[in-house]
Amino acid sequence: MKNKFTVEGMMCAACSAAVERAVGKLEGVESAQVNLLAKLLTVEYDESTVTPENVCAAVKKAGFSAVLQEEPKPAEVKTDRDEAPPVLPGQDEKFTPVKTRLAVSVPLLIILMYITMGHMLGLPLPEFLHGVSNGVQFAFLQFLLTLPVVYVNRKFFCNGFRALLHRAPNMDTLVAVGSGAALLYGTASIFMIGYGLGNGKSDIAERYVSNLYFESASMILTLVTVGKFLEERSKRKTNSAVAKLIDLSPKKATVKRNGKEITVNAEEIVVGDTVVIRPGEKIPVDGIVTEGASSVDQAALTGESMPVEKTVGDSVMSASLNLEGSFTMRASKVGKETTLAQIIRLVEEAGATKAPVARLADKIAGVFVPVVMSISLVTFIAWLTAGQTVEFALSCAICVLVISCPCALGLATPVAITVSAGKCASDGILIKSAEALEALCKADTVILDKTGTVTTGKPAVTDIIPVNTDENSLLLLAASLESKSEHPLAKAVCQKYNGSPVKSDNFTYVPGKGVSATVDGKRALGGNAAFMAENGIDISAFREQTASLSAQGKTVMFFAQDNNAIGIIAVADEIKPTSIEAVKALMQSGKEVILLTGDNRKTADVIGSRLGVTKVVAEVLPAQKARQVEDEQKKGKSVIMVGDGINDSPALAKADIGIAVGGGTDIAIDSADIVLMKNDLNDVVKAIAFSRKTLKNIKQNLFWAFFYNVIGIPVAAGILFLPFGITLSPMIGAAAMSLSSLFVVTNALRLYKMK
Repeated sequence: MKNKFTVEGMMCAACSAAVERAVGKLEGVESAQVNLLAKLLTVEYDESTVTPENVCAAVKKAGFSAVLQEEPKPAEVKTDRDEAPPVLPGQDEKFTPVKTRLAVSVPLLIILMYITMGHMLGLPLPEFLHGVSNGVQFAFLQFLLTLPVVYVNRKFFCNGFRALLHRAPNMDTLVAVGSGAALLYGTASIFMIGYGLGNGKSDIAERYVSNLYFESASMILTLVTVGKFLEERSKRKTNSAVAKLIDLSPKKATVKRNGKEITVNAEEIVVGDTVVIRPGEKIPVDGIVTEGASSVDQAALTGESMPVEKTVGDSVMSASLNLEGSFTMRASKVGKETTLAQIIRLVEEAGATKAPVARLADKIAGVFVPVVMSISLVTFIAWLTAGQTVEFALSCAICVLVISCPCALGLATPVAITVSAGKCASDGILIKSAEALEALCKADTVILDKTGTVTTGKPAVTDIIPVNTDENSLLLLAASLESKSEHPLAKAVCQKYNGSPVKSDNFTYVPGKGVSATVDGKRALGGNAAFMAENGIDISAFREQTASLSAQGKTVMFFAQDNNAIGIIAVADEIKPTSIEAVKALMQSGKEVILLTGDNRKTADVIGSRLGVTKVVAEVLPAQKARQVEDEQKKGKSVIMVGDGINDSPALAKADIGIAVGGGTDIAIDSADIVLMKNDLNDVVKAIAFSRKTLKNIKQNLFWAFFYNVIGIPVAAGILFLPFGITLSPMIGAAAMSLSSLFVVTNALRLYKMK
């Protein structure tokens, strides 16, 4: 059983690590993965042992809250432009909204900074704030200006200390302890100023008037809030690709019920409903065209730049745009089963998974905050021991707390994965997991199934060679003879003939050889050379043409009437126009390309030659394809298997990365790691390029997160003070922490420009 839970209260990588650790300890839980970006917990568990209530209880014990997430229908999914969803009980509903927090904090901070530092710029201050003798008024006014800032930003203190009590400290804990220490020190300073002035000890009063730290407490809270506000705005953009898909889904639809057309909500459509689609309308659900014809824009789902013609019997996908004609369709997939809903689900699940490259960050995040708090304490004690003042030691200790940023570590991977998965989805490339996305660019071997992957998968007539008759008469006889056959070659012949075939009688199908029937009262035969020989038909006149056509990889069918051969028709499964280009690009990128097919050796070699592939494995049954993948893996190769997702399922599952091509009507193929909505091998090349760029982006994010903390924490602790006299104030530390997270998110957003 796999379920998703919305988790509230998570702020950083330490939070997500605590949730994963708490849920992972439950007996019966197979895996627990948190998407910090989406506040989403995905849990796989044994439902006979674990219930959703157990999961929620474990999350609550860790200091957070969780609710089971019901999968929404497309019409119910909200974007960031919609009304915000209600928050969970006991969490953020009691806290001041972030915009209000900023509206209160920023003006008060400006006033506070003017009072504390304005004199350094020569700015005037009221007389009652001048001098040590007015120190109590000076300090108490700062205290009063700081209290509203602390109150509106109390979320940091409530969440931070609650996490500390649950032994899962997080970013809020660092901010709460840092700003709280500055606030407490400033409050204590008021008493010390009063004590100094009341007892004639002006030196004590002067010392504390110069080191109040109220502005540090306010600045820390305000800057972190500004950073979180900008970070959240940037993070909302990471889902813009999916949001655009959601916007395509109409809220209303016209259906025929009881002979009448009525308008209903899109989510009320049920399987079997007849839906009326008019020009300019969006298709609400997946279905089959039952009447009429039109051209449909599927670009948002498949990435196809050109409209696709649809007629009776063709399938259409939800969220596509009807451009011209009107048609009716029978709903076949509704709600969470539609193409759109499954795309959204796959993108969400990809964002919830973790790439192997992020495992080091996860391990560090699990112990990051306790280590930082320990470093802060050691810093405070060390500077006191070294003979520095309490103010200096406290400033360094606070700076260590607020400059540390577990957020950057936690966001480094999920923002890049979510942006990349959304961008790929908009181009018709559906990636199911971060593992697949990372492994894709590392693979060195690509195995291509031929039929339906490299080729169209639909045989077509290429040559018609009549003898003692004309071309149209030969095609008429062939179509009449093959009209009752379900064989793909027979369908190709019938499709080639545009007219109505002649009725045939006494139809007989001989598996693997051919067919016979009575057409116009005459015995007619159609099939391969062996079938002709068995029936005493002389085909020696076609020996030269047969050899030439076979050398081109074409299948030759012989036709006879009244015991005389009257011509041959050649059929071939044509290579897709883009396949040669795609194979060339794969080989140029250093990948070994192998063609895998069940066709005979001669046909396979011809196709391989036209593609430029040097290794061709022919006459392979579907069950043997997985063995071919395994053979390559035994050589130490990382294998990408590309197939149609049906006959190739065992091979797709066995490969390091399975790519199903042309999954537009069945995108949830379990055996594939990646599903391409279009029948275009160029999307394999594009997916590998996306993988390479995404992995590079993740590495950049992780490097920045690690580099920032490795450099920032020692500097904040005062390592540069003794040799250079350089220290960081807590205010600069708070600004740096906010900017680090913003940098990671902004860097990930560059992936939207991938091509």
